[in-house]
Amino acid sequence: MNTDVVRLTEVRKTYGGRRNSVIALDGVTIGFPRATFTAVMGPSGSGKSTFLHCAAGLDRPSSGSVLLAEQELSTLSEVDLTKLRRERVGFVFQAFNLMPAFSVQDNVTLPLRLAGKRADRDAVERVLTQVGLSDRRRHLPGELSGGQQQRVAIARALITRPAVLFADEPTGALDTRTAREVLNLLRASVDQAGQTIVMVTHDPVAASYADRVVFLADGRLVGELRNPTAEAVAERMTHLGAWADEQAGVR
Repeated sequence: MNTDVVRLTEVRKTYGGRRNSVIALDGVTIGFPRATFTAVMGPSGSGKSTFLHCAAGLDRPSSGSVLLAEQELSTLSEVDLTKLRRERVGFVFQAFNLMPAFSVQDNVTLPLRLAGKRADRDAVERVLTQVGLSDRRRHLPGELSGGQQQRVAIARALITRPAVLFADEPTGALDTRTAREVLNLLRASVDQAGQTIVMVTHDPVAASYADRVVFLADGRLVGELRNPTAEAVAERMTHLGAWADEQAGVR
């Protein structure tokens, strides 16, 4: 039985016309099993953002297959794809993207309201407790620290009980101590709630919180580490940068 929540098969993405085409992804095949935490790393220009966008249904591949929550994304209309993202996918970005005039609770429940659903009081309490903000539900984002704002963003991503949570540099704007708190929260959501997380990061310490790290270079998967340490990730990244420079002059 396939336990992959997300599976990419021979995914290729090119930009531009025939004469000036750029290959962002070059035949990527990978699966993300349920209740796992995967970090995606690679040199600048390696295709990390394109990878995340294709896996999450934010961008359509030029060819290949993306299966998300047992749905083949290429067969979905834009309306159905939007509905799938809203109901089955959570997003956390480096910028918190909170509504400044909304309270913590209203920011968290916004995805439900956009989907025309009523927010279940117990579900809201559960997710606010999970991120340690049940006592801040009436506060506005401007009254919170950066780490607290990112925890609101994580709660907002979790409120719909998504099949997968995609995180793009979620600790990039945070100091070291606050970043550690956010990463511990993401780790706990996998270990305690069975969440599936795919996180793009440039930080070896952040990557060390994952079950595995997969490495991209020049649009291709070029290796992975299981049970990573920050030191092992940093060492691999050093060689990746040299590999990419030699192979394709990646910036």
